[in-house]
Amino acid sequence: MMHYYGMGYGYMGIGWLFQILILVLFFLVIWWILKSSGSFGFRASNETAIEILKKRLASGEISEKEYQRLKKEIED
Repeated sequence: MMHYYGMGYGYMGIGWLFQILILVLFFLVIWWILKSSGSFGFRASNETAIEILKKRLASGEISEKEYQRLKKEIED
């Protein structure tokens, strides 16, 4: 009587390693896609601190007085 063991015992010993490797690669690709799309709080921004400060003033997030104080701190 012959038994068929598929790829043999050698593969069975490291098969779980390949599965983990594929899973890790899958999650790394997902992480890279989300990172490059700006998700998870990652933002590729080329704005300077002054530009961000101006946007905050324009949106009403900070007052004119606070804007002047923060601008002075940044420039010093």
